[in-house]
Amino acid sequence: MELNFTVKMDEYLPLRDVVFNTLREAILRGELKPGERLMEIQLANKLGVSRTPIREAIRKLELEGLVLMIPRKGAEVAQITEKSLRDVLEVRRALENLAVQLACLRMSPQTLADLKAAARAFEEILGGEDVTAVAEADVAFHDVIYMATDNQRLISLLNNLREQMYRYRVEYLKKKECHKQLLWEHQEIIRAIEAGEIDVATKITEQHIDNQVEAVSDALRHLEENQFRHV
Repeated sequence: MELNFTVKMDEYLPLRDVVFNTLREAILRGELKPGERLMEIQLANKLGVSRTPIREAIRKLELEGLVLMIPRKGAEVAQITEKSLRDVLEVRRALENLAVQLACLRMSPQTLADLKAAARAFEEILGGEDVTAVAEADVAFHDVIYMATDNQRLISLLNNLREQMYRYRVEYLKKKECHKQLLWEHQEIIRAIEAGEIDVATKITEQHIDNQVEAVSDALRHLEENQFRHV
């Protein structure tokens, strides 16, 4: 395994979090590829740390669905499959519907202003090449909607699911031909929330997620076809 990334030190974060962020970004950027084994000793030597923060980071990555622990084999980067995509986004669809419905009823003028600001920030960064930064801006947009629900249990469920969704969000945002539709959906969600149109907000939210499912599924099918041709 050739490692083409380096640890990014941050004096404000514990070492275990620095190592976790480094490995997570390497997986999301494709520097650590699906199916690739994560060897603790090799990673520790590469990043100049002990095995303990590596082990802790791998456990957290497993919780996010980015790493699988294989019996008698160890940790490896999880494959992106159409089944896992649909499983995660079916759950997201139901929770996001509830969130946007509650947001229509409970969003304050200040939170609405925050949502519009998050949409502008997302649009400004969308043309950049740093897809993880674009994904973070998209996360920030949806986080405002979650907070507007004023339902801590729902927010907790969405936050737990968010990490499992992140990988698929990144894959979707790589498809620049989808960006125009994505921006339109954000604006329509804002308009519907501002108008208190629960049915419209729900419909657009469902469309928003279904488009993501179809775009990433299509990319996965093309990948599988290409792999089959080269067998």
